[in-house]
Amino acid sequence: MTRIVFLDRGTIGPTVDLVRPSAPHDWIEHNATGADEVAERLAGATIAITNKVPLRRPALESLPTLKFITVAATGYDVIDLAACNDLDITVSNVRGYAVNTVPEHTMALMLALRRALPGYRQDVLNGEWQRSGQFCFFTHPVNDLAGTRLGIIGEGAIGQSVARLAQAFGMHTMFAAHKGVDGLGPLYTPFDEVIETANIITLHAPLTPATRDTLAMPEFRRMTRKPIIINAARGGLVNEADAVAALEEGLIGGLGFDVLTTEPPDVDNPILRVAGRPDVILTPHTAWASAEAMRALWAQVVESIDAFLAGTPVRTL
Repeated sequence: MTRIVFLDRGTIGPTVDLVRPSAPHDWIEHNATGADEVAERLAGATIAITNKVPLRRPALESLPTLKFITVAATGYDVIDLAACNDLDITVSNVRGYAVNTVPEHTMALMLALRRALPGYRQDVLNGEWQRSGQFCFFTHPVNDLAGTRLGIIGEGAIGQSVARLAQAFGMHTMFAAHKGVDGLGPLYTPFDEVIETANIITLHAPLTPATRDTLAMPEFRRMTRKPIIINAARGGLVNEADAVAALEEGLIGGLGFDVLTTEPPDVDNPILRVAGRPDVILTPHTAWASAEAMRALWAQVVESIDAFLAGTPVRTL
C-alpha cells in the first residue's frame, strides 16, 4: 500500500482538518523533522509531504521507493530539483492559495509603520498618554498611504493582489523590472527608478540565486525617499545586516519583515537587535497563515497526491 509521510505537520495550524487523500494509503505524520532524520523517516515511503524540511540529494539517493514530493508551500527552494529529476521523482507545489492572506498582511505592515502604531501602542502602555495632559500627543510621525509611491518587486499573483489593495488606498503602484534586466516592457518601472523614488518597497518574489540580496547596501544608499521596506516573501531577498545598518544610518524609514534568512532566527540575527524599535515590525512567518489560506493550501496538497496516484500529476515543477 502507498505510504505517505508528512515530515512537518506542525507547520500547519492545529485547527486545520487534514483531510486525507482518497486512494488507499498508510499515513504517517511527524510534527517536525530534522535534516538528519529525513532518510530514516522516508524509508519505504512513496510520497513525501514537506513544508520547510529540506530534501537534498544525499537523502533522496537513499530512498528508492520515493516517487512523489508535494511541497505544502509555493516556494520550493527546500527541494533539490536537479536530484529529483535525476532520480525520476515528481515534485509539485501549491499555488495561488495566499492571494488574500499575504497581501492583507503586507498592507497591515505598511499601515502600522506609516501610522506609527507600534510606537504609540508602547507609549500608551508606558503611561505617556496619561502624562501628556491632553487628548493626544506626538511622539512619532504619522503619515498616510494615499499619494505615496509603492514599489513592488515580484509581479506574480501576490504582487498583483498587493497592487490592487494599494491602489484602493490611493497609492501609486510600480512593478519593478527585474534587477539588472532591461527591456521588460511598459508594464514595468526600471529597477533603479523604483529604488530611487518609492516611499515603500515590498518584495513578493521567489528566492533564487538571481534574487538573493535584491536589496542590499548599494540599493539602500540610492533610496532618496527613505522608504519603508516590507518583506513577506522569502528571507534572503533582503540582506538583513545591510538593512539594519541602513535603518541605523537613516537611509530607510522602517522595516516590516515576516521572513528571515534563517527561521527561527539565530540569536545573532541583526534584525532581532532592532526588533524593539518603533519603526520595526517582525512577525514569525505568519503572513501566509490565515485559517482560510491554510485550508486552501491543504486542499491543493491532497489534490496533488490524488492526481499523482491517478497518473495525472498537477502543478509539477
